[in-house]
Amino acid sequence: MVNPARPHPAFPDTSAALTLPGPAGKLEVQVELPDDDVTALPLVAVVCHPLPTEGGTMHNKVVVMAARSLRELGATTVRFNFRGTGESEGVFDHGDGESEDLRAVVEWVRAQRPGTRLWLAGFSFGAYVSLRNAAALQADALISIAPPAGRWDFDGIVAPTSPWLLIQGEQDEVVSPQAVYDWVDSLKQPPEVIRMPDTSHFFHRKLMDLRGAIKHAMKAHLPAA
Repeated sequence: MVNPARPHPAFPDTSAALTLPGPAGKLEVQVELPDDDVTALPLVAVVCHPLPTEGGTMHNKVVVMAARSLRELGATTVRFNFRGTGESEGVFDHGDGESEDLRAVVEWVRAQRPGTRLWLAGFSFGAYVSLRNAAALQADALISIAPPAGRWDFDGIVAPTSPWLLIQGEQDEVVSPQAVYDWVDSLKQPPEVIRMPDTSHFFHRKLMDLRGAIKHAMKAHLPAA
């Protein structure tokens, strides 16, 4: 929950960095609007970053590229640093506190942009946190990039019924691709899966392919302008 004792910043009309009151202190947030030559849609995508204890931040190149891809489709994107990362206060909490951080950001977005569709996206640990909360937050779509099945507890996760895209590198050296595919095969409502050949965990030399995959797959789910 957002701390009611702290003022809530207004959702910016231009791309801007801001501080949001979060459950463990301030959260560092970056809001980015589509470029002027792109029709802005009633859509906000919140993008979650990889594991903070292994150097993950909202400035991770995969996170930045995923957000860029969504802005090129017309979405406004919100990246933020989980607690204890960058300028965000608090300490790492193994996914529990980070889930609270995500819920606080989504609360703020919905309060500031009522009626706007909400998409969630995440890379690695960020995919775990966003997936863990997608159903409860009633996200209109979900994008999971290299979700760390086998590294984090995916038992009990409620798969979303909304459009869901999963992108997995076939040469991922951090997350086992087979563990991801085995988990997907166990789901009653599996996602659309894109397997990217010759692709490592951090999509080295494959970022433009990632961009194309996201744009191609998610274009059909965009709201009307």
